[in-house]
Amino acid sequence: MTGASAANEPGALQLRVNGETRPCPAGLCLDAVLVSLGYQPRLVVVEFNGEILPRERWAAQAVGESDVLEVVTIVGGGS
Repeated sequence: MTGASAANEPGALQLRVNGETRPCPAGLCLDAVLVSLGYQPRLVVVEFNGEILPRERWAAQAVGESDVLEVVTIVGGGS
């Protein structure tokens, strides 16, 4: 399912992710929302409605229409 078609599906919601409106299936917890948006949860840090949310809470954190996510991808590397 593409992002455009997800927005038209029954039960879809619109989330604010990194300042942009993104479609997402309704009824998912945060870890599943991240996967549906194309993120690898083990490689990100999430600010959920203004609070950095500990990873152990993601599976229990419901996500709804009015929620705002800031997702930062962890980049490895060195010199």
